[in-house]
Amino acid sequence: MTNKTSYVSRSATETLALGKKLARTFKGNGVVFLIGELGAGKTVFAKGIASGLGLKNVHQVCSPTFTLMNVYLARVPIYHFDLYRLAKAAEITDLGFEDYIGEGVVVVEWAEKIGFPLQAVSITIEVGDDEQRIITIAN
Repeated sequence: MTNKTSYVSRSATETLALGKKLARTFKGNGVVFLIGELGAGKTVFAKGIASGLGLKNVHQVCSPTFTLMNVYLARVPIYHFDLYRLAKAAEITDLGFEDYIGEGVVVVEWAEKIGFPLQAVSITIEVGDDEQRIITIAN
């Protein structure tokens, strides 16, 4: 049974704070899927996760659109992937992010492109009225 909880964020600061709060519940080896349209706030949420895991300088967290993966050293390693530029299932499989599962926290932006089952906390961010974000956490 999937447990879903929704929140309304009125600013990037609130989105970051929610990511930070969620990350404090992590055991250190989870997978987080970030789903939402371009500009919805996926990277801001990823910064919150990094902050909650003890990363001192969250300004180093940026979307790895061109590098495909960034690694941040916090209380546990954070492996931050971005699948935006990948179009084919084979490209995603070849990326090999599954190799990092269990080695730290794996954060995947554009995770809706993954075509195979994987246990993860799924964060969907939708743009609402007045630039609000509706953030739904399913685990």
